[in-house]
Amino acid sequence: MTALFDYFHASQAALQASPAAFIALTAVLGLLVGSFLNVVIYRLPVMMEREWRAACDEMLSPAGAQVETAMVPEPPFNLITPRSQCPKCKHAITALENIPVLSYMRLKGRCSGCGTHISVRYPSIEALTAALSAIVAWHFGFGWEAGAALFLTWALIALSFIDFDHQLLPDSITLPFLWVGLTLSLFPVYVDSFNSIIGALTGYLSLWMVYMLFKLLTGKEGMGHGDFKLLAMLGAWLGWKSLLTVVVLSSLVGAVVGISLVLLRGRDKNIPIPFGPYLAAAGWITLLWGDDIMQAYLGVSGLG
Repeated sequence: MTALFDYFHASQAALQASPAAFIALTAVLGLLVGSFLNVVIYRLPVMMEREWRAACDEMLSPAGAQVETAMVPEPPFNLITPRSQCPKCKHAITALENIPVLSYMRLKGRCSGCGTHISVRYPSIEALTAALSAIVAWHFGFGWEAGAALFLTWALIALSFIDFDHQLLPDSITLPFLWVGLTLSLFPVYVDSFNSIIGALTGYLSLWMVYMLFKLLTGKEGMGHGDFKLLAMLGAWLGWKSLLTVVVLSSLVGAVVGISLVLLRGRDKNIPIPFGPYLAAAGWITLLWGDDIMQAYLGVSGLG
C-alpha cells in the first residue's frame, strides 16, 4: 500500500512539474471519455423513452394487462448493456474496433461486418472532447479546478448533443451536476456558497420568468423546462455574477445561428431550435474566460 501511495505522489508531482505531459494525458483521457459520451448521447434518450412508456403503460393498462406485460420484460438496455453493435448487420463492435478516432480511420468509416457507413459524428465527438479537455488542462493546470472543470465539460458536451437531437436536457445529468456545483462552493473551488446558491436560484427563475412572459404574450412555450435547470446548474458552478455573461453569449450565438439557418438553409422558422447547446457553450466559455470577457466589455464600454 505504501508503494502505491508513493507511486501516486510521484505521478502527481510529475504532472505538476510538466504541464505538457498533463495536457497530453488529459487529451488522451478526453478521447476515451468521448467514446463513452457517444454511448450516453445515443442511449440515454432511449432509456428515458422506455421509462416513460413503461410508466404510461402502468397507468393506462388494466391490472391484468400489467401482470401480463410484467411477465415479458424488455431486454436490458442501459449504458453498459447490450454491447455496441452495427445497427444494420448487428456485428458486435470489438475492442480493436472501438479505439477512439483511430479505429474509425483504420476501418475507413465503415462497418467491418457489412461495410455500412459509420457516421463521422462519432470520431468528431471524441476529437471534440479531447480538444476541450486539453484546453481545460492548459487553462487551469494540474489541480482541483481542472478536475472539476473536466467533468463539467463532459457533461455539457453530452447535454448539448442530446438537446440538439431530441430537444431534451435530461434531469439525470443536470440535477446531479447542480448539486456538485453547490458542493464545490463549500470549499470553494470557483465561487463561494452565497454566490453559488444565489446563482442557482437566479439561473432558474430568470429563464422561468422569460418563459412565463412569452407564454402569456403568445400562448406558446418558447423554451423547455430543461433550459431553466441547465442555467441553474451553471449558476451553481459559476455564481450569479457570471449569469449575465452566459445569457448574453448564448443569446447572441443562438440568434446568429437561428437566423442563418432560416436565411441560408430555408429552415422553417416555426421549428424550435434547442437553446441548450448555446447555453452549454456559453457556460463553458464563461468558466474559462468569463472574467476576461467582462473586463474587456467594461474597458470597451468605458465602465471599467
